[in-house]
Amino acid sequence: MDNKSIYKKTIGFSLWRVLWDFLACVAFFGMAAAGFIIADKATNYGLVGLGIGAILGAVAAWLILHFVGYTYKAGQIAMMTKGVVEGKLPENTIKEGRKIVKERFSTVTAYYFVTGAIKGIFNQIGTGITAIGQAVGGDTGGSIGSTISAVINTIIAYLCDCCLGWVFYKKDESATKATLEGAAIFFKHGKTLLKNLGRIFGISLISFLVIGGIFFGITYLILQAFPDAMAALQGEIAQLFTENGEAVPEVFQSVLTLNLTCSAISGIIFWSMIHSTFIRPFILAGVLRNFIESGKAEKISEGDLKELDQKSKKFAKLHAEG
Repeated sequence: MDNKSIYKKTIGFSLWRVLWDFLACVAFFGMAAAGFIIADKATNYGLVGLGIGAILGAVAAWLILHFVGYTYKAGQIAMMTKGVVEGKLPENTIKEGRKIVKERFSTVTAYYFVTGAIKGIFNQIGTGITAIGQAVGGDTGGSIGSTISAVINTIIAYLCDCCLGWVFYKKDESATKATLEGAAIFFKHGKTLLKNLGRIFGISLISFLVIGGIFFGITYLILQAFPDAMAALQGEIAQLFTENGEAVPEVFQSVLTLNLTCSAISGIIFWSMIHSTFIRPFILAGVLRNFIESGKAEKISEGDLKELDQKSKKFAKLHAEG
């Protein structure tokens, strides 16, 4: 199977993921809005109600994504890995993907332990590059290091997914050992795996401008339809700063700037949601293929793992425990 076929065959996971992401967003924004409206009408302290509603909404969204959404993301990576390795996929990829996830990670805790370890390893090394740049060149070196680290952080999500794919591929090994091997593969074959870098940033930029722009416009039109509610919210926020003897930030000085700010935030949130569920998997298919093929071409030795012990304390700790 080529990358396009794998993506098309596994797009059902993306549809389920965007549904649950949408429900999480509805829970957050719905509870926040309800809290503001109820509190504003009942006590004239809408901002307090907004805060309480936002907290409850955030909890509801977290529960949805943490306990439900993860099975579809992990299942998609499992099926992509199967497509790359075996060259074919079953008819019901959703059912098979969820089955594999449950077999590999019997509990939610086991899944998040592995993914947390993967992110910790790559994030720690990315932070280390920033520190080295600052030590060598002072503030200028730190800026250079920060820029490099930002680029690394952009692709860390892909590396984490690839590493998770390796965990599914090495089904006869413990998840911990497969995680360590996955990290080692990247550092042995980094140049091969990063040849998709231009594609990653190019497609991401286009999707941000298009998707983010569309939802910016939609949100702005919705907010314009409720001028009284937005005026009340802007007035309460401005009053809060004034009562504390502080200058009102520019974004809260008028309903227009508040609407533009909320629209921009909404555009970013919905872009992130749609990009991660539909665009990233399209890019991931190619990156994952490079990753799996690089790992299959060379066996990871104990010496390779020991080399990484010096670059990441999290890796060293996991290596010792594994």
